Amino acid sequence: MSELPLSQRGFGLAWLLLCAVFALHIWDQAVHDFVGYFNATVLTLYGHFSWFPRIDMTFREWLTGLLIALMVCLALAPFAFRNSGWLRPIAYLFAGIQFANGGGHILTTIHGGTVPSVRFEGTGPGFYTAPLLLLSSAYLFWRLRRSKPLV
Repeated sequence: MSELPLSQRGFGLAWLLLCAVFALHIWDQAVHDFVGYFNATVLTLYGHFSWFPRIDMTFREWLTGLLIALMVCLALAPFAFRNSGWLRPIAYLFAGIQFANGGGHILTTIHGGTVPSVRFEGTGPGFYTAPLLLLSSAYLFWRLRRSKPLV
């Protein structure tokens, strides 16, 4: 049996890698109190801008939502390995969201906080895995560009 050319191998490995990094990023945020900083930021913005949605949440709500998203992404992995055409736009969206997520964590850490009244003590939550999000998202983008879509 001959191996498929690189252009036909799909993006499954890149998809699975980004899922693994996403899981690690969830852990990084959880142990560094992401929800506390998030809620303080939302309440500050809501206090300054009445049109801003008040979307503060509990740790359980936040973690449940992210774990459901992760499980859905993992459930789609077999389709990524099959190079399914319908999954490609979703893969671009997944990679884009995670790339922006990683960049956002790095930028807020460089800034020292999210808003003037919400400052980080040291690095921001999610900072340690943010470079991995950038790299694994870029790898998924690259694999999507290199692989040919199947119908």
